[in-house]
Amino acid sequence: MAENEAWERSVLEKLAMEAVKEQRRARQWSILFRFMTLTVVLLIFAAAMGWLEGKDGVKLGKHTAVVDLVGIIMPDGQASAEHVIAGLQAAFKDKNTKGVILRINSPGGSPVQAGQINDEMRRLRKKYPEIPLYAVVDDICASGGYYAAVAADKIFVDKASLVGSIGVLMNGFGFTGSLEKLGMERRLLTAGENKGFLDPFSPMSDKHRELARKMLEEIHQQFISVVKEGRGARLKGDPEIFSGLAWNGARSLELGLVDEFGSVEHVAREIIGAEPIVDFTVEEGFAERFAKRFGTALGKGVGSVLLSESPSLR
Repeated sequence: MAENEAWERSVLEKLAMEAVKEQRRARQWSILFRFMTLTVVLLIFAAAMGWLEGKDGVKLGKHTAVVDLVGIIMPDGQASAEHVIAGLQAAFKDKNTKGVILRINSPGGSPVQAGQINDEMRRLRKKYPEIPLYAVVDDICASGGYYAAVAADKIFVDKASLVGSIGVLMNGFGFTGSLEKLGMERRLLTAGENKGFLDPFSPMSDKHRELARKMLEEIHQQFISVVKEGRGARLKGDPEIFSGLAWNGARSLELGLVDEFGSVEHVAREIIGAEPIVDFTVEEGFAERFAKRFGTALGKGVGSVLLSESPSLR
């Protein structure tokens, strides 16, 4: 009887120990899975915030740095001066950068943003004279895009690229008479005789039309001066160059608007002499995109008509 009790006690003890070990193993696996889950969540969050997008630490030896200027140039877009300039600065600061390429595929946009990019490109060229800066055009480099490109040492295009459009425009719609037909009354109160200038629900006077034309002409002259400064004697004397027309790459080469044919890979390999390419383009993180979209949605809705009337290099 005593032997049976001892045997039963031994079995129970072994079962209890195994149960305890199983609980420990389960707890360890639970901790491991929780840790792995937390790690994955943190990685996803870091990627969304853009923390994993830094390129300064890339170790590829001597390389060609590329920064994209793609889309309409505007303050809250991917082709904003803030993003393009940040990418260019990082590219020039990298000790392994042998040359920098600004890859352009843009129809233009804000003259202010394009001017800021142009200014920074010229500053960086002076600060880093040993690092060449080239512009390479994909499909289009028009208006504000070309405004930025002329600050480069050379401009490379494809024979079918569209280049030029050196001009300024201001467009919008006039709704005078529409409200009256709808039985609505427009109430615009101003302090200052020209404060209602470009109001789409008010008729445009001859004075205001002339003011708008003069403002556009002044910006156009600024554009022309920047192009002449950037291109210098390479420009041919064709008066159509500054008329707002655009040309294909082959014709733009004849006019002196660009320098050579070539892709990013060609320039990196044959001109710069550093075939490895590192992309320094600054991408918007999740938090930045969310903040911009949330914070400016109402402003865009209210001001969209007025914004459409602002001068544009497009």
